[in-house]
Amino acid sequence: MNSIAAAVAEAAPRAAWRVAAEVFKPRIALEIMLAGIAGVAMAGAGGLAWWQLLALAAAIFLAAASAGALNHLAERDLDARMSRTRARPFVTGALAGGTRWYVAIAALLLVALVAAGAATNWLAATYVFLGAFTYGVVYTLWLKRRTWLNIVIGGLAGSFAVLAGAVAVDPTPGPAAWTFAVVLFLWTPPHFWSLATYYRQDYADAGVPMLPVVYGERMAARAIFGHTIPLVLLSLLPVLWGAGTIYMLCAAGGGGYFIWRAYLLLRNQTPANAIRSFLASLLQLGLLLLGAIVEGAVRGSLVHF
Repeated sequence: MNSIAAAVAEAAPRAAWRVAAEVFKPRIALEIMLAGIAGVAMAGAGGLAWWQLLALAAAIFLAAASAGALNHLAERDLDARMSRTRARPFVTGALAGGTRWYVAIAALLLVALVAAGAATNWLAATYVFLGAFTYGVVYTLWLKRRTWLNIVIGGLAGSFAVLAGAVAVDPTPGPAAWTFAVVLFLWTPPHFWSLATYYRQDYADAGVPMLPVVYGERMAARAIFGHTIPLVLLSLLPVLWGAGTIYMLCAAGGGGYFIWRAYLLLRNQTPANAIRSFLASLLQLGLLLLGAIVEGAVRGSLVHF
């Protein structure tokens, strides 16, 4: 009996830690952090010192995490109406929202900005701030409940992460970095619209004006497919400015698969096709980031010791 009690007591802190960590949306923060690292690689210069890259990556992660926590805190009423989100900590009462959380979020963002500015430069810190502000305030607080364009504008959060990485190396980044930032901007809407098509009834029940809710699944499928074509073509352009073979193969492979899945969704708006389009978008992003980072490491444009 004593051993069982000890096991429960030991497991409780871990469970509490997992609950708290969920609030900060670590998966999304990781993706945004990798976008920032890809931005360093896309700058095409000599990269950053290892400690600068580590500090910038941590800063982008913390800033994105602070925006994720604000999203959870501000949307707990919406989350309670959706099957996908009603188990989140602020909805279930596992965590109590209040002033302390807003103070903690602001403090976390401040730490991130100081770290980015001190380790690299204050222009990079500005872009780190703009990324968190776009997701946490512009998308979550201003647009999500008002317009189906919410996620279109919210897509700038990933773009700002790319630019933060690029300007940390060169305050005037070249066309490859700017193009990659636009790619991240174009990627977000079809990625999220695919998920919103799968959970269309959830968003309708919550009163959130996502594209499939406002204009229907057929129109959403057209918009998704219409975005994937220029998205994939644009993702190949950095090759013209020296992105390299590894990047080209990743961009072509992931992009081609996303186009195929978006086309199947266009033909038939089933839940299965919608979620597969969503997963294809994740695969494409993963390959794009992997290609950019690996290519940068191979070419010596990512980090130096």
